[in-house]
Amino acid sequence: MRVLLINTSECAGGAAIAARRLTAALTAHGVKARLLVGEKQSTSVTTSAYPRHWRLRLSFLWERLCVFVANGFSRKGLWDVDIASMGVDIVSLPEFREADIIHLHWVNQGMLSVRQIGAILASGKPVVWTLHDLWPVTGVCHYFRACSKFQSHCQTCPQLQRPGKHDLSYWTFERKLKAYARGRITFVGCSRWIAGEAAQSALVGGHNVVSIPNTYDHNVFCVADKAEARRHHSLPLKGRLLLFACQKVTDPRKGLAFLFDALASPLLHRWQGLLTLVVVGQMTDGIASEVPFPVIKKGYITSEAEMAALYQAVDAFVTPSLEDNLPNTLMEAAATGTPCVGFEAGGIPEMIDHQRTGYVAHFCDAEDLARGIDYVLDDNHHDALAQAAAEKAASTWGAESVARRYCDLYESLLTTP
Repeated sequence: MRVLLINTSECAGGAAIAARRLTAALTAHGVKARLLVGEKQSTSVTTSAYPRHWRLRLSFLWERLCVFVANGFSRKGLWDVDIASMGVDIVSLPEFREADIIHLHWVNQGMLSVRQIGAILASGKPVVWTLHDLWPVTGVCHYFRACSKFQSHCQTCPQLQRPGKHDLSYWTFERKLKAYARGRITFVGCSRWIAGEAAQSALVGGHNVVSIPNTYDHNVFCVADKAEARRHHSLPLKGRLLLFACQKVTDPRKGLAFLFDALASPLLHRWQGLLTLVVVGQMTDGIASEVPFPVIKKGYITSEAEMAALYQAVDAFVTPSLEDNLPNTLMEAAATGTPCVGFEAGGIPEMIDHQRTGYVAHFCDAEDLARGIDYVLDDNHHDALAQAAAEKAASTWGAESVARRYCDLYESLLTTP
């Protein structure tokens, strides 16, 4: 069986990490898997780059220009939407012709146009599309927030600066309807939450939706000696360490303001002099002034080995995200035996078993988030939570298990007329 996985980036972003890990898991499972990306950044023999990268770049710039103009030359929300008006031709590539299954991942920002997706479907090859966000089943947005228009037909999009009855969301939705009608798609939600939301979209009619989680590299993300990991990262050997990490910490969807409120709660006063916040990500300036505990900023870490050592070094991981699918960070932290705390949002409650592997706080409740941080740091719970977290990671997101589920899906599509 030959499977071609397609993702815009090879290394940047959660979808790229998930697609790369799945390619490795499928290869280890005996599948001839290849990952096609816009620009290759590694030496992996299972990764190919689109041969004319300048075309992808041109598509990306043209699309941003279209959104910029449609928004009345405003940069506000410029990166919140994608219209996929231009993309590159992959149907003519030898990797495509040789594949039995086409497996799409995150294909925005110049990789695939809606028209090209229609051409892929028209080829007759079975198409699987993993939902790393909700763009495939909405007009232009990646997360619909409180909007439900995608359930009937997108228009007057609240994420556009000039919404209207026939705005970019309307026309992109129309183009998707026509493109998706050219074949069958099996949408795969990384979480049951996103699969359930996708199933409500008017774009999914006639297509199938299932749920299969992402996986991780158990050789990298594993339980290790905490003191050694702290020495590796030059972190304090004594006291409790709490980790917060995301690509851009100022993204409102990541809920940093709720973390500030939680850390200021009287519930955490007993940790004064004992707790340090470790922050990973871009744009972290100013965080120290908002937190009543010492803050250590590690910057943006791209190395998986370095990130694994950081998870191993800390005592708990917190994600106050307000809308998320199946965060790789939660999976990675759990695999290293680090209990997690997060809101009851998106796929997070599927990843954290409340008071068994971590703590699930009430949505947007900073006081309950503080209660959760206190709970997982407490000596009465911490070690049992850590052990259960590592066990859940191995049984739920292990590479062999996830690869087998995808192989079963692929085989069913190849044998179904």
